[in-house]
Amino acid sequence: QVRLVESGGGLVQAGGSLRLSCAASGSIFSINAMGWYRQSPGKQRELVATITPGGSINYADSVKGRFTISRDNAKITVSLQMNSLKPEDTAVYYCNADARRYLGSSYSNYWGQGTQVTVSS
Repeated sequence: QVRLVESGGGLVQAGGSLRLSCAASGSIFSINAMGWYRQSPGKQRELVATITPGGSINYADSVKGRFTISRDNAKITVSLQMNSLKPEDTAVYYCNADARRYLGSSYSNYWGQGTQVTVSS
């Protein structure tokens, strides 16, 4: 199996910063895109940012200029630096990755268990 474990969530005041990290482990042959999604109560899960192995990045418009995604391909980790946080950033943040478990297999999509980020006004 492929396991994604997030860390770094918590409570912060508006204008503050948090850094989320996600480590992949398990039976992994290769990983393609990794990213972060978030879901707040009553809303659908939405994309925050994604990054490919080559470093191509995509951000949601709502976080551009405030959040920075990065990855370490050797360690199979992805991080999200969140600055200038706003109350509307409050959500459960999920790590996501496309991975294949062995040569010749197809890529499957995996999710972490989520980490809560709460921004107080």
